[in-house]
Amino acid sequence: MAENTKKKAGYTADNITVLDGLQAVRRRPGMYIGTTDVAGLHHLVWEVVDNAIDEAMGGFCKNIRVTMHADGSLSVEDDGRGIPVDIHPRTGKSALETVLTILHAGGKFGEGGGYKVSGGLHGVGVSVVNALSVNLKAEVYRDGKVYYQEYSKGDPLCDIKPIGKTDKVGTKITFVPDPEIFESVEFKWETIVNRMRQQAYLTKGVTIYVTDEKTDKKYQFYFEGGLKSYVSHLNKQKEAIGSEIVYIEKDVPEGHIEVSMQYTQAFQETIYTFANNIHTPDGGMHLTGFKSALTRVINAYTRKNELIKEKEENLTADDVREGLTAIISVKLGNPQFEGQTKAKLGNAEMRTAVETVFGEGLSQFLEENPAEARGIIGKCALAARARMAARAARDTVIRKGLLEGMTLPGKLADCSSRDAQNTELFIVEGDSAGGSAKQGRNREFQAILPLKGKILNVEQARLDKVLANNEIKALIIALGVGVGETFDLSRLRYGKIVIMTDADVDGAHIRTLLLTMFFRYFKSLIEGGHLYIAQPPLFKVAQGKKVSYVYNEEEKEEVIKNMDSAQKVSIQRYKGLGEMNPDQLWETTMDPERRSMYRVTIVDGERADKVFETLMGEEVLPRKKFIQAHAKRVRNLDI
Repeated sequence: MAENTKKKAGYTADNITVLDGLQAVRRRPGMYIGTTDVAGLHHLVWEVVDNAIDEAMGGFCKNIRVTMHADGSLSVEDDGRGIPVDIHPRTGKSALETVLTILHAGGKFGEGGGYKVSGGLHGVGVSVVNALSVNLKAEVYRDGKVYYQEYSKGDPLCDIKPIGKTDKVGTKITFVPDPEIFESVEFKWETIVNRMRQQAYLTKGVTIYVTDEKTDKKYQFYFEGGLKSYVSHLNKQKEAIGSEIVYIEKDVPEGHIEVSMQYTQAFQETIYTFANNIHTPDGGMHLTGFKSALTRVINAYTRKNELIKEKEENLTADDVREGLTAIISVKLGNPQFEGQTKAKLGNAEMRTAVETVFGEGLSQFLEENPAEARGIIGKCALAARARMAARAARDTVIRKGLLEGMTLPGKLADCSSRDAQNTELFIVEGDSAGGSAKQGRNREFQAILPLKGKILNVEQARLDKVLANNEIKALIIALGVGVGETFDLSRLRYGKIVIMTDADVDGAHIRTLLLTMFFRYFKSLIEGGHLYIAQPPLFKVAQGKKVSYVYNEEEKEEVIKNMDSAQKVSIQRYKGLGEMNPDQLWETTMDPERRSMYRVTIVDGERADKVFETLMGEEVLPRKKFIQAHAKRVRNLDI
């Protein structure tokens, strides 16, 4: 007892660490930007751009310029009002330095003079960018002068000072991300271009310029049609139902609501939601209100016009969203986001507001456009029939699992552990590779599922057809999570699902087919970090008893260059996993201590959707253009 008291007595105020200013951000960056990988790096860009967009939404800014500089820095310049530079009464510092060095400081909190609508709820945006940058330069153009201040890792290197005269107004922030914080500090052109295009669609009247000084690539985005243009862009490679794009816009006491949508002949839904121009990938109350109104209005119209038989059941939420492309954008004065990364909108009042506004607007559209309405109802009814067929097929899959005494597919070599946190499922092509993998694995936590041939391309098939494919059925039973309406992530049997295919064209095709299936029907597995791609070696380089496994041509040449020039070098090129004996496969590709694997992530959902649609959809011309544009980036291609 005395010993316990002594230990407690030693825990005093001296043991409490207090991090001043932006130290906390540098110590725990993930708390503020979500991650320090490539997504976190670009989150810095979005935070600075969001400030410029706030100026545009307030009617103060018409032009935004995003420039990737040759020295690795990035700048965002707007022609808004310019961050104030006078002394802040509470901090005793300039307003600019206050915004750049103090968390929860900005024009989004006070009454009057700030923003009526803003995406930067937490007010930590630009200060976090400053904290995580090895260098940041701020230039403010206002009152006919150019004001300048420079920082390093959040600390000012000089006082704010005027450095010249100007006719411009606005703010320019130039920053260099800290390589000690981020895994990579190389900005991605396509990622930035896609985000800036999206912001231009969402903000009518603003022009956004994007420039890469290294390559001299330039884009300029301005869309008079706003969300209608956005929907048209997303449906560019799809067969639209009807010629009209639904567009509904209204100011309500809760804020501003804007919705645009159009049905297509595709099987997948594409819905993106935004709150104050911030993408909310996890949806929220605005999405809930939209879905409720969509299902209710379409069923009401269908019943009223007797477009389905009286005894037939109502269309479900899934039925009315098949093939739908929709954008829901709301702007409100006090957005309540879940988490600093603003993935989900929590304002309950927005559910009712969106449901009311969108419901009334959609009802009016259907009444005024009967031909379009019949096309939409026809699509939804077809989806309902496919759903019933899929349910029957899914029940067959489930019954098959039950009839086999709750056993798994016969081709599956399961592991002995039932701890999903530590188990792994390797999906391999063919019996040969499957045989090597089964013999080489660790039976305690590694399971092997060999697939025969190439699975169905799910991009061109509904769920009922997908479930008729034997290889996909075996995979669904092995995963244990169900599919469609019955999907339940908590029933996942393996913490890691590893696609392990040959390093040739057929292997790449099978991998792409599997990735398409996971993206379309098991996206939660990807978002949860469960899907991986194995990296088997391409070559075995041996000299005497010294053996090296290498993964590309460049690495092979480097290994050979470092070997003894007098002794013969043996090089074996692996065409398939089946060519490796079990020990080699374990040592190079399956041993957790030595293997190399890629984890599959979704950095940009809209871009990923477009790539799968291009590569795996029915249209040939877009696929041909994509291959021509990216062919030079392909390495180690076997023909």
